[in-house]
Amino acid sequence: MIDLLLALQGTVTQPLPADVTATAVNAAAGATHQGINYLSLMLNASWPVKIIVVLLLLGSLVSWVVIFRKVRHFKQADQNADEFENRFWSGTDLGKLYMAASGRGKSVEGLEAIFEAGFQEFTRSRDKKRLDAQAKLESAQRAMRVAYMRETGRLENRLELLANIGSTAPYVGLVGTVFGIMVTMHDMVNQGQQSGIASVAPGISEALIATAVGLFVAIPAVWAYNRFTARVERLATRYESFADEFSSILQRQTGAEI
Repeated sequence: MIDLLLALQGTVTQPLPADVTATAVNAAAGATHQGINYLSLMLNASWPVKIIVVLLLLGSLVSWVVIFRKVRHFKQADQNADEFENRFWSGTDLGKLYMAASGRGKSVEGLEAIFEAGFQEFTRSRDKKRLDAQAKLESAQRAMRVAYMRETGRLENRLELLANIGSTAPYVGLVGTVFGIMVTMHDMVNQGQQSGIASVAPGISEALIATAVGLFVAIPAVWAYNRFTARVERLATRYESFADEFSSILQRQTGAEI
């Protein structure tokens, strides 16, 4: 009995070979620290997923081009509005201000365009003696209203494109995910009993990448659209307020009743 216990004790305490222990540790470490190779997943993805991801990346490129252009456009619009308001309220003669705006040889924008349209129409109607003061004022107001609509439309240009990209990109990515899962399920059926998590994981990963790319494209486009829409509203309010103030100045000059 004593000999049997000694034999069992020697069997339990016998250490594992060094090469077996090192192999097990390295395998565990490799399984723990192995990352995802996104480039390899995309290169090995099915053609529908590749096409959809390429379309999404093209949409992202277009949206970023629009974003940078609109940032520059809004910055320029704010600067032009500040400069013109400083000149307008500095006491400069309106006739000289109009001649400076119309004599540049290029189209004006923003507040200056609204002022030019209103003053030009007011000058034309003032030369018509058969028109009363109220008709002259209303004619100038209509011209400023048209210029106001044209300038706000210019500010809103290409914002619809951002809205479309932001709203459709997640669904396009979801289509890629559906295609990727369909291909993966088809491969599982073909492999039969030999299919496992290791064989279907790449297909599921490439499917989810399509959704991730769709969100990557949509989030900046939606954020930029909301921000630019708010800036359009602020500038439009500024333009409208200036048109009302300029109408009051013209009303005092003509003596018309508003």
